[in-house]
Amino acid sequence: TVRMEKMMIRWLGVAMVVMWAASGVVRSDSSNHKYKAGEEVPLYANKVGPFHNPSETYRYLDLPFCYPANLKEKKEALGEVLNGDRLVVAPYKLDFLVEKNSETVCRKTLEKEEVAKFRSAVAKDYYFQMYYDDLPVWGFLGKVDKEKDSDPSESKYYLFKHLHFEILYNKDRVIEINARTDSNALVDLTEDKEVEVDFKYTVEWKATNTPFEKRMDKYSQSSSLPHHLEIHWFSIINSCVTVLLLTGFLATILMRVLKNDFVKYAHDEEADDDQEESGWKYIHGDVFRYPKHKSLFAAALGSGTQLFTLAIFIFILSLVGVFYPYNRGALFTALVVIYALTSGIAGYTASSFHHQLEGTNWVRNLLLTGCLFCGPLFLTFCFLNTVAIIYSATAALPFGTIVVIVLIWTLVTSPLLVMGGIAGKNSKADFQAPCRTTKYPREIPPLPWYRGTLPQMAMAGFLPFSAIYIELYYIFASVWGHRIYTIYSILFIVFIILLIVTAFITVALTYFQLAAEDHEWWWRSFLCGGSTGLFIYGYCLYYYYMRSDMSGFMQTSFFFGYMACICYGFFLMLGAVGFRAALLFVRHIYRSIKCE
Repeated sequence: TVRMEKMMIRWLGVAMVVMWAASGVVRSDSSNHKYKAGEEVPLYANKVGPFHNPSETYRYLDLPFCYPANLKEKKEALGEVLNGDRLVVAPYKLDFLVEKNSETVCRKTLEKEEVAKFRSAVAKDYYFQMYYDDLPVWGFLGKVDKEKDSDPSESKYYLFKHLHFEILYNKDRVIEINARTDSNALVDLTEDKEVEVDFKYTVEWKATNTPFEKRMDKYSQSSSLPHHLEIHWFSIINSCVTVLLLTGFLATILMRVLKNDFVKYAHDEEADDDQEESGWKYIHGDVFRYPKHKSLFAAALGSGTQLFTLAIFIFILSLVGVFYPYNRGALFTALVVIYALTSGIAGYTASSFHHQLEGTNWVRNLLLTGCLFCGPLFLTFCFLNTVAIIYSATAALPFGTIVVIVLIWTLVTSPLLVMGGIAGKNSKADFQAPCRTTKYPREIPPLPWYRGTLPQMAMAGFLPFSAIYIELYYIFASVWGHRIYTIYSILFIVFIILLIVTAFITVALTYFQLAAEDHEWWWRSFLCGGSTGLFIYGYCLYYYYMRSDMSGFMQTSFFFGYMACICYGFFLMLGAVGFRAALLFVRHIYRSIKCE
């Protein structure tokens, strides 16, 4: 055992070094530069795409802009590639403190096909995104002029050909950059004919007193405006009221249960008439009978525990300020690294619990644990990556990135999973059931329809979902839109409330199930705990059709595909939380009675 622990620690150290190198956690080129007057500061063109379809982005040079003399691509970390970033040096020269007025980038004759390409982009509200000294710059490619109630075929399409860069600096540091278009410098793209375009740009430098350390504040302040904070705090107060009501309700149940137990032991014969309480006591010989499909159950519990650990680590990183706005790919990098490094937790939890349930085939259980979440995620990725390749979108991962992810899975995730599984299998922990299980299971009496699994899941998922649904809109608008979300402290409070409500409602429903002499509570508590994930997916349908302007096959596929994986992850995580809470409750109440 000691040798195994040393081996696990050594391998964990190697794994962390591999992950650190593969993911590019430390950015050697992160912007902390001091510049001299006239020094070159590269402007990187990132991507273009329809404004309302955040997943459908293309390389900047896929459109017939001015092509730079020497095409130079920026080396990107793993998280940036997963984020769909493909940075190339733009043809605009923005040297430090060098002003330019209507400088010509290039003179280009657009052929009919190129005009049609630009017109299609303008019609779909294409925007561009660039980075200057790691500060984001964006703007629209053009505009559509159409009269009210007029025929869409009579619309006029215009391309902006003059960009005006306004850059703020403090001594030798770049503080802020804005790009605006000249509404008078337009190119008419309405007709399919060759057009000659002079692409120009202007650069203006202005001094500011804003310190370098606070240059990202302008991006985070938008989500901290007073009217937004009022909505967030209203959401939290609403959730806290739900928690207090549930706590009071459960405390009443527990007090009543314990009180009636004391009454029974003090006045045996008088307490025999209490049929409701005799219900859950009556099945003490069956309540700890192991569930069906215990290998799958242990695998689900292990995967859910790993995802819970992943969520906690992500919250810790966000609260210490790692995920500041436009820190490209930091979240994706953290997700990949932490998921790989926590796979040992999934292996240990699943294998240990499988051993406690007297399971035999631990290798099968371990394979099931490794594939339970990653399997559906891999299949979804394969389908969506194929769609992105067909669309030639930047969401399509390069072959090299796929190889890196496979290597991480092979060299880090799988070995840690196996080591955790071996440690769990060799653990000496017993299940510790307070009551002995009878040889033959008791027959469950006929129950009304609302005590079935699906109605109970619907009841269990509604309350936790109602505690988080207001915050969900802001998260969706950030992930599937262009709104910035930075108030992680409020999100963490909402997450804690979600866990508490999930645990409480699962305990309450488990109590009612046992009171009805239904002893098959294992899977029911897991399904009821995880049912909030199904409600979140239902909210996806509402958000897509009612609150967003997303459209097209690619965007629809990405939205519903990846949200299905996220909601499935929530299902496993909250299911594990619900089961653990129910297990603590069941053990507690059966310890308080004398099982014969």
